[in-house]
Amino acid sequence: MEALQELAFKHPSYGFRKLFAYLRRSGKTWNHKKVYRVYKLLKLNKKRRGKRRLPARVKQPLVQQERINSGWSMDFMSDSLMGIRKFRTFNVMDDCSREALAIEIDTSLSSKRIIRTLERIITHRGKPKTIRTDNGPEFTSKDFELWCKDQGIENQYIQPGKPMQNGYIERFNRLYREAILDAYVFMDLDEVRYLTREWIEEYNYRRPHEALNNLTPEEWKSKLEITEIHKLNTVC
Repeated sequence: MEALQELAFKHPSYGFRKLFAYLRRSGKTWNHKKVYRVYKLLKLNKKRRGKRRLPARVKQPLVQQERINSGWSMDFMSDSLMGIRKFRTFNVMDDCSREALAIEIDTSLSSKRIIRTLERIITHRGKPKTIRTDNGPEFTSKDFELWCKDQGIENQYIQPGKPMQNGYIERFNRLYREAILDAYVFMDLDEVRYLTREWIEEYNYRRPHEALNNLTPEEWKSKLEITEIHKLNTVC
């Protein structure tokens, strides 16, 4: 009975009574005893563990942002220390200025740790309007989604299997991997953090960026701030 099987797949938490009621509402006149026999033959009476499914994601095209904090992009990377001890990095950047806002490094990075990192950035920079991420468990957790809602920040989840929709952070990750993660053999996390801080300083303040007319992220940000001040003075 395909109709019963499709309903059970679509609503894995529903029991026989609810599924039978659905069938009746759809116009089926089958006897409940007959439907229940089929229900047992399909082993739908066995307790099923429902798989947590992601909601449908819409396409998130990359758009050049015109203001600082219009949107931030975030992603995780992983590598290992000498001795095969794994560690992860949590990378955050501003889509407008391409500025590296943070690279958090540790063996474990939970959603609560992600929230603390973002709150630290916000204290000296302000809130973003949107945050663009993939569908990793840290970003789809209830803690993170509720925090974004409380902060008035919109989540922009890219479609699964479409990393190009998060192209800014993907390029940033490649640069970081080439310059740091693939360039050194690390003895401990402090060494990774030290080299990463040096690289962020170079990236934000001295490295010209072609997409920013060969300005650094810090120079681009300063240029936009001056433009905003000029516009305000003109209006006044």
